[in-house]
Amino acid sequence: MMKFKRKLAAILLLLAAPLVFLFLINSAVKSAASPYIVSVEVAPQAEAILVLGARVYPNGSVSSMLGDRLDVALELKDAGKANRFIVSGDHGQTDYDEVNTMRRYLEQRKVEPQHIFMDHAGFSTYESLYRAKDIFKAHKIIIVTQQYHLMRAVYTARQMGLDAYGVASDKQMYAGMPRYETREVLARNKDFIYVHLLKPKPTYLGEPIPVITSDGRMTSDGK
Repeated sequence: MMKFKRKLAAILLLLAAPLVFLFLINSAVKSAASPYIVSVEVAPQAEAILVLGARVYPNGSVSSMLGDRLDVALELKDAGKANRFIVSGDHGQTDYDEVNTMRRYLEQRKVEPQHIFMDHAGFSTYESLYRAKDIFKAHKIIIVTQQYHLMRAVYTARQMGLDAYGVASDKQMYAGMPRYETREVLARNKDFIYVHLLKPKPTYLGEPIPVITSDGRMTSDGK
């Protein structure tokens, strides 16, 4: 009987180990990112404001999540933190275009088109940050997204060598948050493995378009 109990305990320990590891990484990512998540008022000046994409609709409108991200980005501009934007999202299909939708939203609110850099191949948080550094040659950025997502984005950016800060854009309650937050635990583990072990290249790279010295209108086409 004692031998059986030892075997059962060993099996349970083996089954529990991956979950323990999962939550340890989740906690480490949140803890490391937290000091760099700040308010609009105390955010440092930066080279660019990086807005991470979210759902847009066929009629050209933005989802509530994305609208709030863009509004907070505009608040940062008005506060003098940066006047250049990188809008990074999914434009992998001709009939779905997050980046031009974000561009139009900003232009309608008096952002000069030459200050809007479009990342058409921001298919994931990891890829958006990789391309911000590799394509747009950014060094110091302010990332804008919701709090649940921001911790992973800031952690990933800083592990890539970016001097990154984050400002949360939670202006309201969003539908489906329990699902997003649960999924985010897995996503934090995935990007932890990416930045520390696998270091994959993004789907697309390309010629550099430095955010400081270039004209954002150069990014109007292609990936």
